[in-house]
Amino acid sequence: MTATAPREEQLWSRCAGCASLLYRKRLRRNLDVCPECGQHARLGAPDRLRQLVDPGSFHPLPDGLSATDPIDFVDVLPYPHRLTAARASTGLTEAVVCGTATIGGHPAALAVMDFRFLGGSLGCAVGELITRAAERALDDRIPLVLVTASGGARMQEGALSLMQMATVSQAIAALREVGLLTVSVLTDPTYGGVAASFATNTDLVLAESGARMGFAGPRVIRQVTGRALPEGFQTADFLLRHGQVDMVVQRRSLRGRLTALLAATHARRSARPPVPRQEPASRRERLAGGGPEAVRPTLPPTVDGPDASAEPTVGHDAGPAGRDPWDTVRVARHPGRPTTLDYLDSVFDGFVELHGDRLGADCPAVVGGLARLDGRHVMVIGHQKGHTTAELVARNFGMASPAGHRKALRLMRLAARLGLPVVTLVDTPGADPGVGAEEQGQAAAIAENILTLTMLPTPVLAVITGEGGSGGALALAVADRVLMLQHAVYSVISPEGCAAILWPDRSAAPQAARALRLTAPDLCRLGVVDEIVPEPAVAAHDDPAEAARRLRAALLANLLPLLDVPPAMLVRLRRQRFRRFGAARAGARAGAR
Repeated sequence: MTATAPREEQLWSRCAGCASLLYRKRLRRNLDVCPECGQHARLGAPDRLRQLVDPGSFHPLPDGLSATDPIDFVDVLPYPHRLTAARASTGLTEAVVCGTATIGGHPAALAVMDFRFLGGSLGCAVGELITRAAERALDDRIPLVLVTASGGARMQEGALSLMQMATVSQAIAALREVGLLTVSVLTDPTYGGVAASFATNTDLVLAESGARMGFAGPRVIRQVTGRALPEGFQTADFLLRHGQVDMVVQRRSLRGRLTALLAATHARRSARPPVPRQEPASRRERLAGGGPEAVRPTLPPTVDGPDASAEPTVGHDAGPAGRDPWDTVRVARHPGRPTTLDYLDSVFDGFVELHGDRLGADCPAVVGGLARLDGRHVMVIGHQKGHTTAELVARNFGMASPAGHRKALRLMRLAARLGLPVVTLVDTPGADPGVGAEEQGQAAAIAENILTLTMLPTPVLAVITGEGGSGGALALAVADRVLMLQHAVYSVISPEGCAAILWPDRSAAPQAARALRLTAPDLCRLGVVDEIVPEPAVAAHDDPAEAARRLRAALLANLLPLLDVPPAMLVRLRRQRFRRFGAARAGARAGAR
């Protein structure tokens, strides 16, 4: 619906679907659904709560999070100015409202997003609030209901906003482990990092009639592919036809459907968490492949040191100071830069590639299989680009399809069953933004990888070797230790994409690269990366053999201490690692700077 006066004051609204002029009070009585064409207008979080929960039952969770600007982001406006304007226009402190309530008499924790607040973007504060709602559900043994409306992760908070996808996902994983129901209600629109994490990795996914959901937005898909989009692309009915949601629900029926679903879980609200399984024996003996046993280095502080939440430290020289981030982006994209298959040949031994997602496809942008590292068997999974134009096209430039993410998921789970550690090599501009990928459930495939990695009972070591682009990178990077080559980059969005949205045009990409804090030294300071692996003079492509030697040494130094950590401890500490990326932690980093 469109109007020029504030909604509370206007008498008439024009339907965005059929252009009918509608009396505002009649529209409100119809739950902001056009009585002529059925168009569902967007709702703010307060209106949504009034429609869903029992009157007087909602109790908000404390949201007294201080405003943070964790990377001092500035485009045409400083980020704090945008936050102030959003708060003034919506009356909200952030893009989500969280609390507890009853729906049809059944208690639940709720997190309701509001698109009016910076496009419902997922930043540190939003991730922290939703995580607290999930933790409240866990404490009270009640279901969690998420109502999503978002354009994706918040660019102005850089890679820290990307980390929220993992933080919220692992909170949902904790609910899954104790048998508590999680439900997401997709409303219009739900895209990007929200779609590729907690919007689709819940037990049940409902879509409100008229909602649109996808990993890549329609404009991006048209720009990248040059194709016209199918009729009704990414709409609720489209999602239902392609098996991506459990049901499509009219707004007038949504409260009743939620009541019925919550009623089915009433008997489980007293469930207690299972006792974590303890590792019966050391992994090291099972993993040894006949090579000499390496001396065990000191255990990193993020594994079992005196303070598992302590800031990570830079393990190696961060490289020459003053390098322009845009230059680093171009080095990370250099066609001669070693690929995953190059490293599998030079760093690892005896690689045996495994193919297929077992659902009908084998994505060439992801390679994986069994290998040995200094005589120890490991599962290696990575993005594969190529060096020539033909190779890049054949591998889709390292952009994984849903089949690629599901192949990686299959190999991760196999590694866990065999008791093998997982090593991932990340080098992708992002996930495949094509029409076919959306039809096959790109967002849900990424979300399931992230969720599974938060629960995987085996060591996980990730290395950003080139480009670490958005959710496509995070799908392989939720790890116990995250390493980054000196001239790699890791970001919530590409500089070109950020410039196209926040600057007048894409020519501002160098400025966006500087604002996003996407280099290895930046990310080490933010705690996103644990260690920087130095590259040879110039870069890895100048001396691939030396780059491989340094990467091998870094992998061994970081993997060996993880091998004797019991699985339950690994999972707990991995979750602690990502839990620290909340608003309070980001604010502390900003204050320290």
